[in-house]
Amino acid sequence: MKDKLKRFAELISAQTEERIRAEYPKMNEDYIAADCRVNVKPGRKYTKVDVGSSGKYMVDADGNIFGIKGYGVVHTGHRYGTLDTIDEYLWGHYTGVKRANPL
Repeated sequence: MKDKLKRFAELISAQTEERIRAEYPKMNEDYIAADCRVNVKPGRKYTKVDVGSSGKYMVDADGNIFGIKGYGVVHTGHRYGTLDTIDEYLWGHYTGVKRANPL
């Protein structure tokens, strides 16, 4: 699971950077690095995935990916697949977006 979480974090970071560079071509490199930084914090029931300075996703022990209601509060109504299906989503936007044509 650690390897899958690491790959998930790398995918979020790369896609977020790609989007920011396209939308804000003159943005300072330090701001881009700060906005694209992904931290993975294991917890008792869920692993928190923070992007930039905010919480964004929570992953349960089965690898299901959820959005959040508030920091550390899972929103089970916002489900974004599993760690096995991360390639079916685009992660660089405000939330995960299901691809029209998965890879």
